[in-house]
Amino acid sequence: METTLMLVGDRWKMLIVRDLLTGTKRFGVLKKSLTGISQKVLTDHLRIMEENGLIHREVYAEVPPRVEYSLTDLGLSLKPIHDAMWKWGEEYKKKLANEEN
Repeated sequence: METTLMLVGDRWKMLIVRDLLTGTKRFGVLKKSLTGISQKVLTDHLRIMEENGLIHREVYAEVPPRVEYSLTDLGLSLKPIHDAMWKWGEEYKKKLANEEN
């Protein structure tokens, strides 16, 4: 569990995984989806996740340069973890709503 938390256990990394599970995204699309993340933090996280083998970064020789991010097979293997976290969160919200009624 420690290794998993080291790789994806902060505020933004699983949200990056969430966004990339639906397909390849450009930096601007990721930034827009991750409300509140700074450009520097997103850049740093993407680099770290690329170094860890979770993300593939493709740079196209265009003007201006186009950069796209996608999950590697290793990154895609996080889908069951993502899905379990989503399900738990939904059940938690339902439980809270029921307790308020």
